Amino acid sequence: MAGMSIKDTSQDQKWLLHVDGSSTTQGSGAGIVITTPQGEDLEFAIKFDFKASNNEAEYEPLVIGMRMAHEAGARHFLAYSDSQFVAKQVKGTYEAKEESMIQYLQQITD
Repeated sequence: MAGMSIKDTSQDQKWLLHVDGSSTTQGSGAGIVITTPQGEDLEFAIKFDFKASNNEAEYEPLVIGMRMAHEAGARHFLAYSDSQFVAKQVKGTYEAKEESMIQYLQQITD
C-alpha cells in the first residue's frame, strides 16, 4: 500500500487510515480501517449508492475515511491506499486533470 502523509504526523498521537475501494459492474464499495494511537482498529465496509469509476471508488473511501477519522478525534494521521493513482496525485507526483479527480483532491488537501 502506498503511504500518504495527509496531515502532519510529527505529534505523538498518531492515527493510521487504511482505505481500499472497488468498482465492478455489480456495484462499488470500499473498506476503511482507522487505527487509533492506542492500537484499536475501527473497521468499516461501505457500499456506494452510485455508479463509480475505479478511480472514484479509490478516492471516495479516502475522503470518507478522513472525515470519520476526524470525527473519531484524529487531528494528525498517516493514510494508506492501494491505489498508486490516488497516492501519487495526493503527493503531487501525478497531476489531477479530470474535474472529478480535481474535486476529490481539493477535498483531501483543504
